[in-house]
Amino acid sequence: MNIQPLLDALDLQEDAARALAEDLRAQIDDLQTRLREAETHLEHLAITRTTVTGLTDRLPAVAPNLPEHPDYPRILAAFNHATGPLRAKDVCEALGHEPLPKNVEGTRAKLKRLVKLGILTEADTGNFARKQ
Repeated sequence: MNIQPLLDALDLQEDAARALAEDLRAQIDDLQTRLREAETHLEHLAITRTTVTGLTDRLPAVAPNLPEHPDYPRILAAFNHATGPLRAKDVCEALGHEPLPKNVEGTRAKLKRLVKLGILTEADTGNFARKQ
């Protein structure tokens, strides 16, 4: 029995498998390079985010175009100190106004005006928060 044709066929398969392995190694090397580049980019973005958020305290506050009334800056200050949404009554008390219906309604109107200006949001009825 002549096994030479069988050995030749094995050589062809070995050559094909070797070529495939080399091609896959090259793809792996390329993917590893691209992965390192992506990870480096992510690290740079994280550093940039940290730097930017660290500088926000140093940037001058840009006052939005507020209506002409002394309560508006004080309302925004109340929201800057708040940890969550505020109701009109809460803001009224923060401004030092008695929580009488006329004061609460006036404050609510100011809050609604700030929502229309895009400074505040009304998450659900009566709950106002600073727009992020």
